[in-house]
Formats: sequence, C-alpha cells, structure tokens
Amino acid sequence: MFPMCASNSHPRGTLVLASGSPRRRELLTLLGLPIVVRPANVQEENHVGESAADMVVRLSQDKARAALAQESGLILAADTSVCLEGEVLGKPTDPADAVRMLRALRGRSHTVLSGVTLLDGQSGWMCTELAQTTVWMRDYSDAAIAAYVATGDSLDKAGSYAIQYGDFAPVGRIDGCYANVMGLPLCHVYCLLRAIGQSPDQTPVAACDRFNRRMCNVALDILAARSC
Repeated sequence: MFPMCASNSHPRGTLVLASGSPRRRELLTLLGLPIVVRPANVQEENHVGESAADMVVRLSQDKARAALAQESGLILAADTSVCLEGEVLGKPTDPADAVRMLRALRGRSHTVLSGVTLLDGQSGWMCTELAQTTVWMRDYSDAAIAAYVATGDSLDKAGSYAIQYGDFAPVGRIDGCYANVMGLPLCHVYCLLRAIGQSPDQTPVAACDRFNRRMCNVALDILAARSC
C-alpha cells in the first residue's frame, strides 16, 4: 500500500470512474454504488529508473488528478501493468507487438500490478493502494496467439491479454487477486472507500466470486489490511 494525502457535482456516495475501460466499469458495478464515467487523458509511460510498482501508483494518481479538472466528487482511478523479469509490458502498439509480448509471456510467470487511487475532490483527501498478482501462463501455441491477436482483444490490454478471454484462456494459474489481473482489484477499492467512510454495506467478495465463477482465497487478507 502507498497511502498519500494530498466540474460537476454528484450525490455523496457516487463514484466517478476515471477510466473508459468497460472491464473496470463492469467490475465496479459489483459494489452496488452509483457510477459516473469520466475517462482521464494521461500519457501512460514509464519514467527512467522507475519501478513498475511506482509507475502504476503514479499513473493512478495522475489519472485521478486529471479527472478532478472535470469533477469535484469522489474519484476512483486505476492503472495496471504487467512486469516480466523487470520489463514493463503495457498495451501493445500494434498486432506485431502483441504477438511479441504473448510469446515472451508463454510458459512463464509474471507479475500484474495495479495502482488504485481514491481522491475526494471536495476535501483533497487522496489514498492509493497497490495490488500485486503472480500469473503463470500456459504454453500456448503460435497458432493460438495468432487467432487471439486477430480478434483485436489484445490491443487495449496490458501485456496483450485478458485473463477472462475464454477461447484463448492464456493463464494456467495465479497467486493473488483475479480481479486485479482484469484491471480493478475490488477488495482494494472497498478498503479505500472504507477508509473515507463511503464503503457499501457488503464487501465485494460474494459478488466478485459469482461474477468470475471462482472462489477467491486472498480476499479476507486484503480486507483485513488498513488503507491510509
């Protein structure tokens, strides 16, 4: 965790999602809170000497601040990246780059990191959490890579893959939060909302398990942690 303290108005309890990602929006609805989508335009690049963890934390904060130019409510921003032996794999530049990344990831483990920031536009309160999941990829074939890249699904994904894409199913197993690999670790979001007194009555565990059709074994540990 990296706690830090630092338009339009909406009813208290409304979350402004500073992302245009359909996956993040879909996951966030599982919390049962009203949502307003305001994508933040931020240059996603790695600074010289910056670790992958520091990068996703910084970018999530930059996105939250960028959304503040349009909104004054409770802003949620996230940034996700894949790290393979020290190399940060963001979104591919083109299909050939997607193929390169998927070949590099094949049959190996890597880390998925997400920085998640909650910013209260009224008070200036801000807090950021870091989620980390270890992912082991299957030994899929070049033909499977080509078929997946041809769908276009890989082009807006960090590391060029979606864990939930059934036809390709690139992931063998994980250690950590599944929703984090999708781009929005919901238990971390809940912890941030709890820190500011805006969490929903129910944790996202049951809804997330139903949505992803799997039982999470790390949720209780995440929820037991403190934010800020």
